[in-house]
Amino acid sequence: MIMWSVAGGVSILVFFLVLFQVHFQREVSQSGPADLVQFVCDNESSKRAALFIRYNGEVIASVNPSVRMPLASTVKIIVAIEYARQAADGRIDPEQPVSLDALRSFYVPKTDGGAHEAWLSHVQAMYGNDSVPLSEVASGMIAYSSNANTEYLLQLLGINNVNDVLSLFGLTDHEPVYPLVSTLFVPARLMTENEWTKKQTAQRIEQMKLAEYRQCSIDIHEHWPPSHQEIKHMYRMMNMTFQKLWSDRLPRSTVEEYATVMAKLNSKSFLSKEVHAYLDPVLEQIMKEPANQQWLLHAGKKGGSTAFVLTEAMYATAKDGGRMELAFFSDGLTVLEQAKLLRALNTFERELLQNESYRQKIKDLFSG
Repeated sequence: MIMWSVAGGVSILVFFLVLFQVHFQREVSQSGPADLVQFVCDNESSKRAALFIRYNGEVIASVNPSVRMPLASTVKIIVAIEYARQAADGRIDPEQPVSLDALRSFYVPKTDGGAHEAWLSHVQAMYGNDSVPLSEVASGMIAYSSNANTEYLLQLLGINNVNDVLSLFGLTDHEPVYPLVSTLFVPARLMTENEWTKKQTAQRIEQMKLAEYRQCSIDIHEHWPPSHQEIKHMYRMMNMTFQKLWSDRLPRSTVEEYATVMAKLNSKSFLSKEVHAYLDPVLEQIMKEPANQQWLLHAGKKGGSTAFVLTEAMYATAKDGGRMELAFFSDGLTVLEQAKLLRALNTFERELLQNESYRQKIKDLFSG
Protein backbone atom coordinates (compact mmCIF):
# COMPACT_ATOMS: atom_id res chain seq x y z
CA MET A 1 0.00 0.00 0.00
CA ILE A 2 2.79 2.36 0.86
CA MET A 3 4.57 1.58 -2.39
CA TRP A 4 1.38 2.12 -4.41
CA SER A 5 0.63 5.36 -2.60
CA VAL A 6 4.09 6.73 -3.27
CA ALA A 7 4.01 5.63 -6.89
CA GLY A 8 0.56 7.11 -7.32
CA GLY A 9 1.68 10.40 -5.79
CA VAL A 10 4.69 10.57 -8.10
CA SER A 11 2.50 9.76 -11.09
CA ILE A 12 0.09 12.55 -10.19
CA LEU A 13 2.99 14.97 -9.77
CA VAL A 14 4.48 14.02 -13.13
CA PHE A 15 1.05 14.32 -14.75
CA PHE A 16 0.58 17.87 -13.49
CA LEU A 17 4.15 18.82 -14.42
CA VAL A 18 3.52 17.62 -17.97
CA LEU A 19 0.24 19.55 -18.08
CA PHE A 20 2.01 22.66 -16.83
CA GLN A 21 4.77 22.30 -19.42
CA VAL A 22 2.26 21.81 -22.25
CA HIS A 23 0.25 24.82 -21.08
CA PHE A 24 3.43 26.92 -20.74
CA GLN A 25 4.68 26.04 -24.21
CA ARG A 26 1.26 26.70 -25.76
CA GLU A 27 0.99 30.08 -24.04
CA VAL A 28 4.46 31.10 -25.22
CA SER A 29 4.02 29.81 -28.79
CA GLN A 30 0.79 31.79 -29.17
CA SER A 31 2.20 35.05 -27.83
CA GLY A 32 2.64 38.03 -30.10
CA PRO A 33 2.74 41.85 -30.17
CA ALA A 34 -0.73 42.12 -28.64
CA ASP A 35 0.55 40.39 -25.50
CA LEU A 36 3.38 42.90 -25.15
CA VAL A 37 1.01 45.82 -25.65
CA GLN A 38 -1.43 44.38 -23.11
CA PHE A 39 1.39 43.85 -20.61
CA VAL A 40 2.46 47.47 -20.91
CA CYS A 41 -1.13 48.67 -20.48
CA ASP A 42 -1.75 46.42 -17.49
CA ASN A 43 1.50 47.32 -15.74
CA GLU A 44 1.87 51.04 -16.39
CA SER A 45 0.53 52.04 -12.97
CA SER A 46 2.60 49.43 -11.11
CA LYS A 47 5.67 50.62 -13.03
CA ARG A 48 6.63 47.08 -13.97
CA ALA A 49 6.76 48.16 -17.62
CA ALA A 50 8.21 51.12 -19.51
CA LEU A 51 8.16 51.81 -23.24
CA PHE A 52 9.45 54.63 -25.41
CA ILE A 53 9.23 54.69 -29.22
CA ARG A 54 10.27 57.40 -31.62
CA TYR A 55 9.53 57.17 -35.36
CA ASN A 56 11.04 59.70 -37.78
CA GLY A 57 11.68 61.99 -34.85
CA GLU A 58 8.13 61.83 -33.47
CA VAL A 59 7.35 60.20 -30.13
CA ILE A 60 4.63 57.60 -30.73
CA ALA A 61 4.78 55.85 -27.36
CA SER A 62 5.79 57.09 -23.94
CA VAL A 63 4.99 54.92 -20.93
CA ASN A 64 6.86 55.52 -17.68
CA PRO A 65 9.60 57.31 -19.65
CA SER A 66 11.46 58.57 -16.57
CA VAL A 67 11.21 55.49 -14.32
CA ARG A 68 14.61 53.98 -13.56
CA MET A 69 14.71 50.21 -14.09
CA PRO A 70 17.50 47.60 -14.05
CA LEU A 71 19.13 47.35 -17.46
CA ALA A 72 20.61 43.85 -17.25
CA SER A 73 22.75 43.18 -20.34
CA THR A 74 21.32 46.14 -22.28
CA VAL A 75 23.96 48.17 -20.43
CA LYS A 76 26.57 46.44 -22.62
CA ILE A 77 25.71 48.99 -25.30
CA ILE A 78 27.65 51.54 -23.24
CA VAL A 79 30.67 49.21 -23.02
CA ALA A 80 30.53 48.64 -26.79
CA ILE A 81 30.55 52.39 -27.43
CA GLU A 82 33.66 52.87 -25.29
CA TYR A 83 35.35 49.93 -27.05
CA ALA A 84 34.74 51.64 -30.40
CA ARG A 85 35.92 55.03 -29.12
CA GLN A 86 39.20 53.61 -27.86
CA ALA A 87 39.69 51.62 -31.06
CA ALA A 88 39.13 54.75 -33.16
CA ASP A 89 41.59 56.70 -30.99
CA GLY A 90 44.24 54.00 -31.29
CA ARG A 91 44.23 53.28 -27.56
CA ILE A 92 43.42 49.63 -28.24
CA ASP A 93 43.97 47.41 -31.26
CA PRO A 94 40.87 45.45 -32.32
CA GLU A 95 43.15 42.87 -33.94
CA GLN A 96 45.23 42.21 -30.84
CA PRO A 97 44.98 38.55 -29.77
CA VAL A 98 43.16 37.81 -26.54
CA SER A 99 43.83 34.53 -24.79
CA LEU A 100 40.75 32.38 -24.36
CA ASP A 101 42.16 31.34 -20.99
CA ALA A 102 42.15 35.00 -19.92
CA LEU A 103 38.47 35.21 -20.82
CA ARG A 104 37.67 31.92 -19.08
CA SER A 105 39.06 33.34 -15.85
CA PHE A 106 36.05 35.69 -15.81
CA TYR A 107 33.57 32.93 -16.61
CA VAL A 108 31.43 31.61 -13.76
CA PRO A 109 29.61 28.47 -14.95
CA LYS A 110 25.84 28.23 -14.53
CA THR A 111 25.38 31.99 -14.19
CA ASP A 112 24.88 33.17 -17.79
CA GLY A 113 22.52 30.68 -19.38
CA GLY A 114 25.36 29.13 -21.37
CA ALA A 115 26.12 32.35 -23.27
CA HIS A 116 29.90 32.22 -22.91
CA GLU A 117 30.14 28.53 -23.78
CA ALA A 118 28.04 29.12 -26.89
CA TRP A 119 30.33 31.97 -27.93
CA LEU A 120 33.42 29.83 -27.31
CA SER A 121 32.06 27.10 -29.58
CA HIS A 122 31.50 29.71 -32.28
CA VAL A 123 34.95 31.32 -32.17
CA GLN A 124 36.93 28.13 -31.61
CA ALA A 125 35.55 26.82 -34.88
CA MET A 126 37.15 29.83 -36.61
CA TYR A 127 40.27 30.57 -34.56
CA GLY A 128 41.15 27.42 -32.64
CA ASN A 129 41.59 27.04 -28.90
CA ASP A 130 44.26 29.63 -28.07
CA SER A 131 43.18 33.19 -28.81
CA VAL A 132 40.80 35.43 -30.74
CA PRO A 133 41.00 39.05 -31.93
CA LEU A 134 39.75 41.66 -29.47
CA SER A 135 37.03 42.58 -31.98
CA GLU A 136 35.57 39.09 -31.54
CA VAL A 137 35.51 39.58 -27.77
CA ALA A 138 33.43 42.74 -28.23
CA SER A 139 31.15 41.03 -30.75
CA GLY A 140 30.62 38.13 -28.35
CA MET A 141 29.59 40.57 -25.65
CA ILE A 142 26.72 41.78 -27.87
CA ALA A 143 25.81 38.82 -30.10
CA TYR A 144 26.06 36.15 -27.38
CA SER A 145 25.78 38.44 -24.32
CA SER A 146 28.88 36.90 -22.75
CA ASN A 147 29.30 38.31 -19.24
CA ALA A 148 32.88 37.05 -19.14
CA ASN A 149 33.73 39.08 -22.25
CA THR A 150 32.08 42.13 -20.69
CA GLU A 151 34.10 41.74 -17.52
CA TYR A 152 37.32 41.45 -19.53
CA LEU A 153 36.48 44.57 -21.54
CA LEU A 154 35.68 46.56 -18.40
CA GLN A 155 39.15 45.69 -17.11
CA LEU A 156 40.82 46.53 -20.42
CA LEU A 157 38.91 49.74 -21.17
CA GLY A 158 38.71 51.00 -17.58
CA ILE A 159 35.42 51.36 -15.72
CA ASN A 160 35.86 55.13 -15.36
CA ASN A 161 36.35 55.46 -19.11
CA VAL A 162 33.21 53.43 -19.77
CA ASN A 163 31.26 55.72 -17.46
CA ASP A 164 32.54 58.74 -19.40
CA VAL A 165 30.18 57.61 -22.17
CA LEU A 166 27.25 58.50 -19.91
CA SER A 167 28.40 62.13 -19.76
CA LEU A 168 29.14 62.17 -23.49
CA PHE A 169 25.54 61.19 -24.26
CA GLY A 170 24.09 63.47 -21.57
CA LEU A 171 22.58 60.64 -19.54
CA THR A 172 21.71 62.19 -16.20
CA ASP A 173 19.41 59.37 -15.00
CA HIS A 174 21.82 56.53 -15.80
CA GLU A 175 23.48 54.92 -12.79
CA PRO A 176 27.23 54.15 -13.05
CA VAL A 177 28.26 51.05 -14.95
CA TYR A 178 30.05 48.48 -12.80
CA PRO A 179 30.96 44.78 -13.17
CA LEU A 180 28.29 42.16 -13.70
CA VAL A 181 30.23 39.02 -12.77
CA SER A 182 32.14 40.42 -9.81
CA THR A 183 28.88 41.59 -8.29
CA LEU A 184 27.74 37.98 -7.97
CA PHE A 185 30.46 37.59 -5.34
CA VAL A 186 29.47 40.51 -3.14
CA PRO A 187 27.36 38.29 -0.83
CA ALA A 188 30.12 35.68 -0.66
CA ARG A 189 32.73 38.32 0.16
CA LEU A 190 30.59 39.72 2.99
CA MET A 191 29.83 36.25 4.34
CA THR A 192 33.50 35.20 4.24
CA GLU A 193 34.89 38.35 5.82
CA ASN A 194 32.27 38.62 8.57
CA GLU A 195 31.36 34.96 9.15
CA TRP A 196 27.70 35.82 8.66
CA THR A 197 24.78 33.54 7.92
CA LYS A 198 22.87 33.81 4.65
CA LYS A 199 20.11 35.72 6.42
CA GLN A 200 22.56 38.19 7.97
CA THR A 201 24.27 38.67 4.61
CA ALA A 202 20.99 39.33 2.80
CA GLN A 203 19.94 41.84 5.45
CA ARG A 204 23.28 43.66 5.17
CA ILE A 205 22.99 43.92 1.39
CA GLU A 206 19.47 45.28 1.65
CA GLN A 207 20.77 48.00 3.98
CA MET A 208 23.85 48.90 1.91
CA LYS A 209 23.89 52.12 -0.06
CA LEU A 210 24.30 51.53 -3.77
CA ALA A 211 27.61 53.40 -3.86
CA GLU A 212 29.05 51.06 -1.22
CA TYR A 213 27.65 48.01 -3.00
CA ARG A 214 29.14 49.11 -6.34
CA GLN A 215 32.52 49.77 -4.74
CA CYS A 216 32.54 46.31 -3.19
CA SER A 217 31.92 44.83 -6.65
CA ILE A 218 34.71 46.93 -8.17
CA ASP A 219 37.12 45.87 -5.42
CA ILE A 220 36.41 42.22 -6.22
CA HIS A 221 36.87 42.97 -9.92
CA GLU A 222 40.23 44.64 -9.31
CA HIS A 223 41.49 41.69 -7.26
CA TRP A 224 40.14 38.98 -9.51
CA PRO A 225 39.85 36.00 -9.24
CA PRO A 226 37.88 35.39 -6.04
CA SER A 227 39.09 32.89 -3.46
CA HIS A 228 38.04 29.26 -3.52
CA GLN A 229 35.95 29.85 -0.40
CA GLU A 230 34.17 32.81 -2.03
CA ILE A 231 33.41 30.71 -5.10
CA LYS A 232 31.99 27.98 -2.86
CA HIS A 233 29.85 30.49 -0.97
CA MET A 234 28.67 32.11 -4.22
CA TYR A 235 27.24 28.83 -5.48
CA ARG A 236 25.61 28.19 -2.11
CA MET A 237 23.91 31.58 -2.39
CA MET A 238 22.40 31.23 -5.86
CA ASN A 239 18.85 31.04 -4.52
CA MET A 240 16.12 33.42 -5.66
CA THR A 241 16.59 35.75 -2.68
CA PHE A 242 20.16 36.58 -3.66
CA GLN A 243 19.37 36.59 -7.38
CA LYS A 244 16.71 39.22 -6.67
CA LEU A 245 19.16 41.30 -4.61
CA TRP A 246 21.64 41.12 -7.51
CA SER A 247 19.03 41.92 -10.18
CA ASP A 248 17.57 44.89 -8.29
CA ARG A 249 21.01 46.48 -7.89
CA LEU A 250 22.17 46.26 -11.49
CA PRO A 251 22.76 49.63 -13.18
CA ARG A 252 19.47 51.38 -13.90
CA SER A 253 18.34 53.94 -16.43
CA THR A 254 15.16 55.00 -18.23
CA VAL A 255 13.58 54.08 -21.54
CA GLU A 256 13.65 57.72 -22.61
CA GLU A 257 17.40 57.92 -22.06
CA TYR A 258 18.07 54.71 -23.98
CA ALA A 259 15.82 55.77 -26.83
CA THR A 260 17.90 58.97 -26.96
CA VAL A 261 21.11 56.92 -27.14
CA MET A 262 19.56 54.84 -29.92
CA ALA A 263 18.59 57.99 -31.83
CA LYS A 264 22.15 59.31 -31.68
CA LEU A 265 23.52 55.99 -32.90
CA ASN A 266 20.87 55.82 -35.62
CA SER A 267 21.83 59.25 -36.91
CA LYS A 268 25.41 58.14 -37.66
CA SER A 269 26.43 61.74 -36.99
CA PHE A 270 26.70 62.06 -33.20
CA LEU A 271 29.79 59.83 -33.11
CA SER A 272 32.52 60.08 -35.71
CA LYS A 273 32.74 57.85 -38.78
CA GLU A 274 35.89 56.38 -37.29
CA VAL A 275 34.02 55.30 -34.15
CA HIS A 276 31.15 53.83 -36.16
CA ALA A 277 33.65 51.85 -38.22
CA TYR A 278 34.36 49.82 -35.07
CA LEU A 279 30.98 50.10 -33.34
CA ASP A 280 28.65 49.07 -36.14
CA PRO A 281 30.15 45.58 -36.73
CA VAL A 282 29.70 44.92 -33.00
CA LEU A 283 26.27 46.45 -32.36
CA GLU A 284 24.59 45.79 -35.70
CA GLN A 285 24.68 42.00 -35.56
CA ILE A 286 21.23 41.71 -37.12
CA MET A 287 22.58 43.23 -40.35
CA LYS A 288 24.53 40.02 -40.94
CA GLU A 289 21.25 38.41 -41.99
CA PRO A 290 20.74 38.70 -45.79
CA ALA A 291 16.98 39.06 -45.29
CA ASN A 292 17.51 42.16 -43.13
CA GLN A 293 19.93 43.64 -45.65
CA GLN A 294 17.15 43.65 -48.23
CA TRP A 295 15.00 46.19 -46.39
CA LEU A 296 17.22 47.86 -43.78
CA LEU A 297 20.01 50.38 -44.27
CA HIS A 298 21.26 49.75 -40.76
CA ALA A 299 19.94 48.49 -37.44
CA GLY A 300 21.33 47.61 -34.04
CA LYS A 301 19.92 46.24 -30.82
CA LYS A 302 20.81 44.72 -27.46
CA GLY A 303 18.59 43.07 -24.92
CA GLY A 304 19.08 41.81 -21.42
CA SER A 305 17.42 39.63 -18.83
CA THR A 306 17.65 38.25 -15.34
CA ALA A 307 15.19 35.93 -13.60
CA PHE A 308 12.98 39.00 -13.09
CA VAL A 309 13.93 41.49 -15.81
CA LEU A 310 13.59 41.80 -19.58
CA THR A 311 14.97 44.85 -21.40
CA GLU A 312 15.83 45.88 -24.94
CA ALA A 313 17.00 48.94 -26.82
CA MET A 314 17.12 49.13 -30.61
CA TYR A 315 17.40 51.45 -33.59
CA ALA A 316 16.79 50.96 -37.28
CA THR A 317 16.67 52.90 -40.52
CA ALA A 318 14.77 51.22 -43.33
CA LYS A 319 15.46 51.64 -47.02
CA ASP A 320 12.06 53.28 -47.41
CA GLY A 321 13.25 56.11 -45.16
CA GLY A 322 11.58 55.02 -41.94
CA ARG A 323 13.73 55.64 -38.87
CA MET A 324 12.84 54.19 -35.48
CA GLU A 325 14.26 54.03 -31.97
CA LEU A 326 12.74 51.94 -29.21
CA ALA A 327 13.44 51.03 -25.59
CA PHE A 328 11.39 48.54 -23.60
CA PHE A 329 12.09 47.76 -19.93
CA SER A 330 10.21 45.41 -17.60
CA ASP A 331 10.76 44.12 -14.09
CA GLY A 332 9.16 41.84 -11.51
CA LEU A 333 8.35 39.25 -14.18
CA THR A 334 7.13 35.71 -13.79
CA VAL A 335 8.78 33.01 -15.90
CA LEU A 336 5.75 32.88 -18.20
CA GLU A 337 5.56 36.65 -18.59
CA GLN A 338 9.22 36.83 -19.53
CA ALA A 339 8.98 34.02 -22.08
CA LYS A 340 5.91 35.56 -23.73
CA LEU A 341 7.41 39.05 -23.86
CA LEU A 342 10.67 37.76 -25.28
CA ARG A 343 8.87 35.96 -28.07
CA ALA A 344 6.65 38.98 -28.82
CA LEU A 345 9.32 41.67 -28.82
CA ASN A 346 10.93 41.03 -32.22
CA THR A 347 7.59 40.80 -34.03
CA PHE A 348 6.41 43.96 -32.28
CA GLU A 349 9.46 45.87 -33.55
CA ARG A 350 9.04 44.60 -37.11
CA GLU A 351 5.36 45.55 -37.15
CA LEU A 352 6.22 49.06 -36.02
CA LEU A 353 8.84 49.44 -38.73
CA GLN A 354 6.87 47.93 -41.59
CA ASN A 355 3.21 48.65 -40.87
CA GLU A 356 2.03 52.27 -40.88
CA SER A 357 -1.45 51.46 -39.60
CA TYR A 358 0.03 49.51 -36.69
CA ARG A 359 2.27 52.45 -35.81
CA GLN A 360 -0.77 54.71 -35.77
CA LYS A 361 -2.61 52.26 -33.53
CA ILE A 362 0.28 52.28 -31.05
CA LYS A 363 0.52 56.06 -31.24
CA ASP A 364 -3.18 56.45 -30.49
CA LEU A 365 -2.86 54.10 -27.52
CA PHE A 366 0.35 55.28 -25.88
CA SER A 367 1.43 58.76 -26.93
CA GLY A 368 -1.14 60.72 -24.97
